[in-house]
Amino acid sequence: MTTSATPPTTFIATPVRYSPEELDAVTYTPDGLVAAIIQDASDGTVLMLAWMNAESLVKTLETGRTWFWSRSRQEYWCKGETSGDRQYVRRISYDCDGDALLVAVDQEGAGACHTGNRSCFYRDFGGPSDALGASPS
Repeated sequence: MTTSATPPTTFIATPVRYSPEELDAVTYTPDGLVAAIIQDASDGTVLMLAWMNAESLVKTLETGRTWFWSRSRQEYWCKGETSGDRQYVRRISYDCDGDALLVAVDQEGAGACHTGNRSCFYRDFGGPSDALGASPS
């Protein structure tokens, strides 16, 4: 008996429409950055948090792929260009204060975390029982 493997899903980068007024609503830190929370569009899992400046936000909107500013390397990076774990933008929202972004993506590959995990948020304080509200004995 032979089994056929399911072909990998192919995602397409789609630019996101935006207006100058929307860009003006984003508030950046004194370093010119805004936090970008990256969430899986299919199931709501928070995948990662990264930083964008005005240029990487516009690149993300115009290309439909996530672009960030690396604080440590002081350079732009497009998620997945070296790992193959690319992100395809489906929606970008900004919060009520304009100082945080929520980017819903289709995640390609193994996941978003450089450790190989699907999400960067794979560790809980206190272990699983405390995370569920159990009292210590």
